[in-house]
Amino acid sequence: MDRPSIYYPQKHTIYEIDPCLRSRQIPILVERKVAMAYMIAFTVLDVIDFAALALLYGFVFFRKWKSQGRDILVVNTLMYIYLSFVLFFTLMPIITSIPFVLNHLYTPMNLVPFIDVSMGRGDFFRQVILNVIMTIPFGFLFPLTQNRTGKFSKTVLFCFLMSLGIELLQPLINSFRSSDITDLITNVIGAVIGYGCYVIFRPVTFWILERLKTSN
Repeated sequence: MDRPSIYYPQKHTIYEIDPCLRSRQIPILVERKVAMAYMIAFTVLDVIDFAALALLYGFVFFRKWKSQGRDILVVNTLMYIYLSFVLFFTLMPIITSIPFVLNHLYTPMNLVPFIDVSMGRGDFFRQVILNVIMTIPFGFLFPLTQNRTGKFSKTVLFCFLMSLGIELLQPLINSFRSSDITDLITNVIGAVIGYGCYVIFRPVTFWILERLKTSN
């Protein structure tokens, strides 16, 4: 459930393989320019989503959380920032994609776990490790947002629902994204690891939050 990667052809690589391919220099440079233009446009569209998230935080959530105490403000703000970056890596751009959601076919989720890894397709690090790492912060922060009493089962359930929602929305928002049950499995594993970190560091975390609370 990561952002799509773009291949940038390297001019010198073509020359090293076969000097006779110099005639292909112009198409390759054009492809590179198109890829760069796409990435720039992609970044500009992402800014619109981040601006909307910033306005939502500033005018709605910040005031609400600040009135509940500094500890609540810090924990919920960290969670908000984390979720914003999850959206960045998985779904953005969102706002500018909404008018075009019906312009392409919807690709159903792949329901065969780890099929790409088992068949040697793709990158194991990107498909598995990064998806696990992505939800470790969720497993750590979510219990803290639940008045520090979030249970393991609830944490895993909400991580699963978040991941499922992302996987179902990815092919809807953009046709070049796909959904995979492998991402669901690895995201849940990340949440389990994150919750383990929460349990291990709970005494220190609670001490820090109490200091923040009493410093109001």
